[in-house]
Amino acid sequence: MTHPATSSTASSVLTAHGWDTAWADAFAPYAAQGLVPGRVIRVDRGQCDVITADGVCRADTAFVTPPDPLRVVCTGDWVAVDPAGSPRYVRTYLPRRTAFVRSTSSQRSEGQILAANVDHAVVAVSLAAELDLARVERFLALAWESGAQPLVVLTKADLVPDPVTLGHLVRDVETSAPGVPVLTVSATHGEGLDVLAAVVAGGTAVLLGQSGAGKSTLANALLGEEVMDVQAIRDVDGKGRHTTTTRNLLALPGGGVLIDTPGLRGVGLWDAGGGVGQVFAEIEELAGDCRFHDCAHEREPGCAVLAAVDSGELPQRRLESYRKLLRENQRIVARTDARLRAELRKEWKRRGAEGRAAMEMKRGRHR
Repeated sequence: MTHPATSSTASSVLTAHGWDTAWADAFAPYAAQGLVPGRVIRVDRGQCDVITADGVCRADTAFVTPPDPLRVVCTGDWVAVDPAGSPRYVRTYLPRRTAFVRSTSSQRSEGQILAANVDHAVVAVSLAAELDLARVERFLALAWESGAQPLVVLTKADLVPDPVTLGHLVRDVETSAPGVPVLTVSATHGEGLDVLAAVVAGGTAVLLGQSGAGKSTLANALLGEEVMDVQAIRDVDGKGRHTTTTRNLLALPGGGVLIDTPGLRGVGLWDAGGGVGQVFAEIEELAGDCRFHDCAHEREPGCAVLAAVDSGELPQRRLESYRKLLRENQRIVARTDARLRAELRKEWKRRGAEGRAAMEMKRGRHR
């Protein structure tokens, strides 16, 4: 007998939130236990709102509270819920297809999962303030590492009326985002929204960016109604206060679902070496032509990366950003990986010895 929560009629609600045959197959063992599937649309202090075939219910996550912060229930998870009881309980969540993770601002080297099972990571960047390309690259590194397809949306395009200036800004971002679509959008005038809606209609999208980037305004425009509160930004620096305080999953009228997130002040990397390599694909490609396979692209002879900087092919800013994100990622991984910690210490000692030897040679020449 088919459980009512997984029948074709009842599951239309779930289908609108991303349910498919692969999820149904993964859920089959839990259906046999009498549990029902649902998708987490909001998490708040150990409880979550879950959309099931029968509508939204409030459920407790007490059964899924491991010490690992990356294994807690989060917005976007598909979960198995007790069909009865007060309160209801989430018994487990299905294996995640993708997960957007950043490091916390604490000194405990913990990761924080922001959204799960995301197909598109939409990085919102406001044109009302000066572009911070390094921050865009940081967001994109985490987006690529999550397994989702990144997309950069330049919001408030109506504030840049000069098409030449707008074109320069778009090209600057495209240079910093190889392989990533870059869209310009004005939620006020409706420009570019049809293209964005078509992109996110095919799955689950998470909306990321700083406070004041226009995420809530963009979410309302895509939803076709005022669902998210919107606050004015400061004229001084184009920044705003946190309008969204929790991560909410919302079904879009044109298909697909959207996870809106609070503005992120800190975007620390979390084991995102692959993502960094993807963002700086041209540097990694150039590195293949370096004389030494372990070239650090600093002062080594025969370095193809430095040669590209000297010729103007590669902007110096890109190389500096690449170095910074690599160092940061190595540090965060080293805190949780004893083997890599030892390798880094060995590398630091080697470089220190090289520096001391160079100083001795320099002193010898001046004696």
